[in-house]
Amino acid sequence: MDITDSIIDYRRYLKRRNYSPHTVKNYLNALKQFVVWADVPIEEVNRMNIKQYIDHLYIRRLLPKTINCHLNSIRMFYDFLGFEVGVRVSNPIGKGLSLRVPKPLPRFLTDDEISSFFAVVKMLRDRAIFMVMLRCGLRVEEAANIHLQDVDILRKRLHVRKGKGSKERVVYISEDACSALERYLAGRPRSRACQMFLVEKGPCSGQAISVRGIQKRMEYYAKKSGVEVSCHRLRHTMATQLLNAGADIATIQDLLGHNWITTTQRYCKVSNLKVQKDYDAAIKKVMERTGLNF
Repeated sequence: MDITDSIIDYRRYLKRRNYSPHTVKNYLNALKQFVVWADVPIEEVNRMNIKQYIDHLYIRRLLPKTINCHLNSIRMFYDFLGFEVGVRVSNPIGKGLSLRVPKPLPRFLTDDEISSFFAVVKMLRDRAIFMVMLRCGLRVEEAANIHLQDVDILRKRLHVRKGKGSKERVVYISEDACSALERYLAGRPRSRACQMFLVEKGPCSGQAISVRGIQKRMEYYAKKSGVEVSCHRLRHTMATQLLNAGADIATIQDLLGHNWITTTQRYCKVSNLKVQKDYDAAIKKVMERTGLNF
């Protein structure tokens, strides 16, 4: 079996399945690292070889989540060889090899932290980006990919065109986010780029700002404000705020673009004021009935 041709065919297969360019790049990179490491033909790799490769990744100090991503890339490649190409090869990555990964609760910003953060965000473009991310619960990739035609300020709606998994959805824009967008658009440089947010300085001026560009601005303001914040923490904050304001969990799921409501329910474990109020009311009745004194 020609491994180079197989990887090229696998790349085409991932593209046909409409995986994002970023995902395709990561899958192929993980697969190539494994192929370079393996000291036996790819069709002869067994479960023991995979265990040794996991040890190798551990030595490189990769996190369990990252190692699982590597294993998933390899597993998909073997599935591709068996089901798409018809190569008689058993998949060496079976059940029980994936590593257990801790699932920390989502972290969100308090009202004071939000105020402290936005107090140092003076640039109109950056203020618009972060306000939209906070109020609409956008991922950083989604914010970078907003097009001018995606925003309907009159109806306070935003069309998210390329969400995770290439899914689209409609979200709604708050008054303060609309105000931030209008102020930015009033002075937005002229450009042929269809994206909303542009680079405003340097040799790339007038081009769409990249995901990394937004992240670097976030890092700058986080350091300046002293607030431990990230792009994704703004998304967590929006979900937590809506939950505590009484929004239905299914509504928050739709706005965030989650496939499974169990993903959204993680926010219920963080700061659910309704649960606290229910507890306080119920425990008060319990205490009145039991009458314990200390």
